[in-house]
Amino acid sequence: MNEERGKRRQLVGTVLSNKMDKTVTVRVERLVSHSVYQKYVRRRANFAAHDEQNTCGIGDQVLITESRPLSKRKRWRVSRIIEKAV
Repeated sequence: MNEERGKRRQLVGTVLSNKMDKTVTVRVERLVSHSVYQKYVRRRANFAAHDEQNTCGIGDQVLITESRPLSKRKRWRVSRIIEKAV
């Protein structure tokens, strides 16, 4: 049971918006198999993530990590920028 403690979810997504101060909106896409047709369907979700230095730009690939609640909607932090947008 102690092995599970301290592990936080990490997701890779694309920055959609950076208009807020110290906050970015990140879209995370995943592939899910359809139960009947066995085809892969894209599911996506948007997360508000904390960006302390305001370094993220629109279109950047970022790694976000789960954290304690930082505000009403923010439960994620930007860990690092994987790839900058061109």
